[in-house]
Amino acid sequence: MDSKIEINPSSPKFQDVSIAPMHTAEHILNRTMVNMFGCGRARVAHIERKKSKCDYALPSAPTAEQVEEIERRVNEVIGRHLNVATEYVARAEAPADVDLGKLPAGAGDTLRLVRVGDYDVCACVGAHVTNTSEIGRFRIVSHDYADGTWRVRFKLEPL
Repeated sequence: MDSKIEINPSSPKFQDVSIAPMHTAEHILNRTMVNMFGCGRARVAHIERKKSKCDYALPSAPTAEQVEEIERRVNEVIGRHLNVATEYVARAEAPADVDLGKLPAGAGDTLRLVRVGDYDVCACVGAHVTNTSEIGRFRIVSHDYADGTWRVRFKLEPL
């Protein structure tokens, strides 16, 4: 890679390694939601070390069984001990399934992609774990639905 690659600077918060497990879990949750409901990735995400939340555009609230299934699937992916890697690609070479809609207007032509094994790939500038075995157990602590938005709050627990 060219040593002069320019990547959009991110907020220092997203470089904080203490949120890396939660941030990586959010990537897994996003892919799980896309796979289960055919929705987009979270419209809004607030990632914190102790508890985080994501908002998804859905036509109706997930059932209790679906919420349990989301949690089960996220934990199954975490339990696969997948490597998490980054790569840099030209915007024109980004895989078709990478959503570029949330990139800031001034985003450059080089993207940083984060891959969670063979499960997810996403343009992202934040810190992540190197393997899903570093995440812990994902647990949905609450959720609600209003005006086409399902908000889910989650935390990570040690294994």
